[in-house]
Amino acid sequence: MNQSSNPRIIFVCMGNICRSPTAEAVFKKKANQSQLNVFVDSAGTTAYHTGEAPDARSRKAGEARAYSFAGQIGRQIVKSDFRDFDYIYVMDRQNLSDCKAVCPAEYQHKISLFLSLLNGAECDVPDPYYGENGRFDEVLDLIEQASDELVKKLGDK
Repeated sequence: MNQSSNPRIIFVCMGNICRSPTAEAVFKKKANQSQLNVFVDSAGTTAYHTGEAPDARSRKAGEARAYSFAGQIGRQIVKSDFRDFDYIYVMDRQNLSDCKAVCPAEYQHKISLFLSLLNGAECDVPDPYYGENGRFDEVLDLIEQASDELVKKLGDK
């Protein structure tokens, strides 16, 4: 854990416009509702969408469930994130591999698949970017479930 007692959590997907900003929005709301004092951010493994707002379809699906994407701007994960965040939750196995490839050895233990919180298995949050609009609701369902588990995990500390 970092020097402060407030956990720092970052969610990571490929472009930081669909899954990871959704996870950031969902977890911020759930943490706030549970009165957890945490810092939450998101990033991508690539710089494709740096400076862009989250995907309009992700925002539409999330806002329909009262999640806020206010202030979110796409960015790429940087080496200092591995030091500065206590928990690095990635959305799929490719993100896991990409993060581990650039993460210093002493911080590798911080990186895990987000859905491993549900059952410990290596499961991916599907990438809805090229899929049908309904995939965004499926992604939200999975992120909400994993976020509930993360709230429990942090609440027990």
